[in-house]
Amino acid sequence: MAEPKTKYDRQLRIWGEQGQAALETASICLLNCGPTGSETLKNLVLGGVGSITVVDGSKVELGDLGNNFMVDESSLGQSKAKCVCSFLQELNDAVKAKFIEEYPQALIDTNPSFFSQFTLVVATQLVEEFMVKLDRICRQANVMLVFARSYGLTGLVRISVKEHTVIESKPDHFLDDLRLNNPWPELRGFAEGIDLNVQDPVAHKHIPYVVILVKMADEWTKSHGGALPSTREEKREFKELLKARMVSMDEDNYKEAIDASFKVFAPRGINSDLMRIVNDNCAEVDSNSSDFWVMAAALKEFIANEGGGEAPLEGSIPDMTSSTELVIDLDKISCYLFSLKLRITALSILLFRHYVNLQKIYQAKSEADFLVIEQRVRNILKKIGRDPHSIPKAMIKSFCKNARKLKVCRYRLIEDEYNNPPLAELQKYLTDEDYSFAVGFYILLRAADRYAANFNSFPGQFDGGMDEDISRLKSTAISLLNDLGCNGLTLTEDLINEMCRFGAAELHAVAAFVGGIASQEVIKLLTKQFVPMSGTYVFNGIDHKSQLLTLY
Repeated sequence: MAEPKTKYDRQLRIWGEQGQAALETASICLLNCGPTGSETLKNLVLGGVGSITVVDGSKVELGDLGNNFMVDESSLGQSKAKCVCSFLQELNDAVKAKFIEEYPQALIDTNPSFFSQFTLVVATQLVEEFMVKLDRICRQANVMLVFARSYGLTGLVRISVKEHTVIESKPDHFLDDLRLNNPWPELRGFAEGIDLNVQDPVAHKHIPYVVILVKMADEWTKSHGGALPSTREEKREFKELLKARMVSMDEDNYKEAIDASFKVFAPRGINSDLMRIVNDNCAEVDSNSSDFWVMAAALKEFIANEGGGEAPLEGSIPDMTSSTELVIDLDKISCYLFSLKLRITALSILLFRHYVNLQKIYQAKSEADFLVIEQRVRNILKKIGRDPHSIPKAMIKSFCKNARKLKVCRYRLIEDEYNNPPLAELQKYLTDEDYSFAVGFYILLRAADRYAANFNSFPGQFDGGMDEDISRLKSTAISLLNDLGCNGLTLTEDLINEMCRFGAAELHAVAAFVGGIASQEVIKLLTKQFVPMSGTYVFNGIDHKSQLLTLY
């Protein structure tokens, strides 16, 4: 076995040691190990989850050999759970694996307490009745639940947890926290100490763009009654002022300032998402509050007091021309160490100091904000009767660094969604051409479950009688739409025909794709990094299209 840091090197670069530790302590239960379940668990086993339990009461049949790579001819007639579990164990012997030869539906009905031992349950290929039952059980036990299902050329993934909080949401794009239009005293003082009108052309082209924008924003507000550029014309005018300060066209720092000028226009204070979090009822903490909400309460106090309406500073700054140009300058300078003479120009030292000192100012502010919030966290913990040091320093520091990117996800009970979906949203999807297939499959999967409950088989599952199955499925789907309040709306004949043609088949290509999506969401939930999906993911294999239905 390779050392963990070597074995999991690529994923450690994504979610770090803390995320990997969360995976390695997680206990996963898989219900039904057909291709969808097996592919989901395969990805998690390769990722290094702590333990897996495979629950399936069926035996390996001839049809399984054509859609499940984790069984072979020697498996025929044997326990499917045992065979799949054995194969998965071979992929990563660091994972503890066991199996239970029992149908998940029986466990749900007769032994609901069974599920409380797991961190997360992955339920595949369950019909609506048992999805609803399992959802209630897992909510009560505070166990995370992910549903995954593939059905012919379609499939879905749906998360269900009471609440999921994310500190490291890692958005693809997020505005740097530079405070260009609201500098604190140290940053303002540093900027004031640098002359934008310096005569030396080399020094002029190495002023960090942060300094340029701080000074120019201050200059603008003084001449505009304290207001920042807001209209398109004012923003254009601000950029023209920056261009006018350029001495020559090769000044990359001023080009960077022009490109980054939109950061000056960003509104001061916290964004609406963070506002909702600090004003959430859960931010009124007690002894049962989670660590996240204790820190959120401290953050709320900080914003109202020391922060002056702002979140704690992140403390990092982007690369700037003043530092990259310096590397080029130093390459041209002869440096002799010890036996050789060291020759660095005074200008190069000055340029280096600009960037490093700016970096230190941001880091010092970030550290000061962290120390204030840390003390507030300790005080709150003491106040609610908990150990003041029960929340690690590293966690508080991460919370501060990511304060502007915090996320809270809450998921509706699947029973509530099925019985009382938001009618306006559902009708919008049904009448929107772009979403017609996704919502059509969503409705038809539910209709297929009703069909199976009434006729003891899925539409198109057996040869013969296809026309009758199509007619029955159509009637069932219309009845379901009427029950949901969508009277007069129907689904296309082509879609209903395709659903019957699927015959409840679990195709490996679709199952592998759906399993990949499901395992990705499981990893988000376990590591508490990135933001999980907040709706029902529907895969349309006919058009190779994926969409998210938010029927909350």
